[in-house]
Amino acid sequence: MTVDRDHLLRAAADLLAHRSTATMGEVARSAGVSRATLNRHFAGRDALVRALEELGIAECEAALDAARPEEGPAADALRRLVRAIEPCAGLLSFLYSENQLFEGEEQNAGWSRIDERLMALFRRGQENGEFRVELSAVWLTEALYGLVAAGSWTVAGGRVARNDFTPMVTELLLGGVLRKETP
Repeated sequence: MTVDRDHLLRAAADLLAHRSTATMGEVARSAGVSRATLNRHFAGRDALVRALEELGIAECEAALDAARPEEGPAADALRRLVRAIEPCAGLLSFLYSENQLFEGEEQNAGWSRIDERLMALFRRGQENGEFRVELSAVWLTEALYGLVAAGSWTVAGGRVARNDFTPMVTELLLGGVLRKETP
């Protein structure tokens, strides 16, 4: 029986998004294959995580392309982006917590490409007066990553509805937590 590598990656992504400490044996079981079969495709957890990183970067870049962050008001572009990223938010939240992906000189250039596109969106919003200028585009980008991860974990844990993901992330990021004074 030929096992599709994409099937293995998707099964691993689904499991690890919910249980980041799952073993390779558990990943194999979730994919419906033997551990030996999984090991033929990925020579260990690090190789699997690196392959998931490639998948996550590709999905994040596809979401960025679909969201067209350079078009229209920046706040609307941010809402489109979070909506487009929601299907891969679980995988991204897992990757975000994998420190080895972001340490040393071997960091995947895909993350820098994504960061640059996100920072460009935030800078555009600052330049046109939509976003606060006292918060750097770097910080806003990291805040977005953190909120996407938190939103994913909250939805996966059943504490909020999946339909609440986009408004939770975007409205908290765009509005902050301070209550606005009513005139």
